[in-house]
Amino acid sequence: MDEPSLWIVLAVATGATYLWRGLGVAVASRISPEGDFASWMSCVAYAMLAGLIARMILFPAGVLGETLLEDRLAATAAGLSIFFIFKRNLLLSTVAATVLFIAIIAVRGA
Repeated sequence: MDEPSLWIVLAVATGATYLWRGLGVAVASRISPEGDFASWMSCVAYAMLAGLIARMILFPAGVLGETLLEDRLAATAAGLSIFFIFKRNLLLSTVAATVLFIAIIAVRGA
């Protein structure tokens, strides 16, 4: 592609992005955050997140794929336990699971 064509493609992509963002802002003010649609969207978002996390644990890619399934499951179980023990503290559970996973990998590597 020549340079003018690239600028046209960039302008069209930028316009399309901002068009959808603008429509989202216009529609969002008409949707009740406590309504059925917002509740459904929240459920879909959580389901997608759960699916991605399960995929990372069961079918990891890259360097994570070189670790043992037991190590990933142990860190996940510890993180979930800490999450519920400490009144759904997401930061603490994430940090604890990460530190535990790194420690397990370090011990196995030594």
